[in-house]
Amino acid sequence: MAFVPDSQLVDLADQAWAEMLSKTPVSNSPAMAERLAGVAARITRVSGRDDLTWEFVVLDSPELNAFVLPNGKVAVFKGMMEFAAADDELGAVVGHEVAHVLARHPAERVSQQLAAEVGMTLAQIAFGGENGENAQLVAGIFGLGATYGVLLPYSRTHELEADRVGVDLMRKAGMEPRGALRFWERMIERRETQGAPPEALSSHPADQRRLTALRAVLGAPL
Repeated sequence: MAFVPDSQLVDLADQAWAEMLSKTPVSNSPAMAERLAGVAARITRVSGRDDLTWEFVVLDSPELNAFVLPNGKVAVFKGMMEFAAADDELGAVVGHEVAHVLARHPAERVSQQLAAEVGMTLAQIAFGGENGENAQLVAGIFGLGATYGVLLPYSRTHELEADRVGVDLMRKAGMEPRGALRFWERMIERRETQGAPPEALSSHPADQRRLTALRAVLGAPL
């Protein structure tokens, strides 16, 4: 359950996003930016969240990673853009991130963090501070870390729900939802080949559990 009001959550996210952009290089590839914008437009158009000012950027880093903030700001790393072989696979990434916002997972995450680690007194300080004053706290709350190079550490339940909602968004957007299945099959194959877990799978459901859930949603053979 989330106890953080949406207005305060957006203020915190705005601070975190501005801080991230001031320290993290954005890719200078027009082709990547155009590709991401095209896929994102299709997904957000059917999201039902026209109240948000969605923004999507490609970060110039080889990591297989992406993250979203509750104000509708989404970052996809260059490595993830290159790994997504087709737009339907990239749609699975974008749909998953947008789904986190639709399901209010960031609000739940922030509420849990404030309750468990920060405490209500410090939370009140954070909400009452001037812009930029609490950047370090904000970054920690959103799980961005010192380099902003990690996914929000959602629970396994959140991740599976975001997969499911993301596939539904792909369907509504006229994309091939089985692109999500192909994406994760290749991601897992890469993990097995290289012997190290990709960043995108950190703190996420077990590989086979995730695939089984996706196949069930898609009606694919288990």
